[in-house]
Amino acid sequence: MASRKRARELALQSLFGVEVGHRNPEEMVCETCGTADSEQRRFVEDLVLGTLDHGDESDRVLAPLLEGWTIERLPTIDRLLLRMAVFELTHRRTPSAVIINEAVELAKKFSTDDSPRFVNGVLSSVSKQLTHGTA
Repeated sequence: MASRKRARELALQSLFGVEVGHRNPEEMVCETCGTADSEQRRFVEDLVLGTLDHGDESDRVLAPLLEGWTIERLPTIDRLLLRMAVFELTHRRTPSAVIINEAVELAKKFSTDDSPRFVNGVLSSVSKQLTHGTA
């Protein structure tokens, strides 16, 4: 669904504003969503607030998979993308392949050349752990 794809992009932009601009999450969602329809706005708000509320939990899932990196050393976009995707993988019923694909596409659009492969690898590992009940 194109609206979910766009909503994930808006959520990432909102999270970036919160992280870098130290903005209020609700205000960022309102500002970022602009003319988005109510369904899209609800999904953006759910992703943003859920990602922020479950950030520590996501970091615990991600930390062992980063191979020599720490969460804090990751590029900001990658860190936010991974947290948002882990939140959705662990707390929503969206198919993992959709979540991973969307995160990779966002990494291609907004991050470094190496980020799509990195994001794909980490999220694939998270998905496997969740499938096997080890995350």
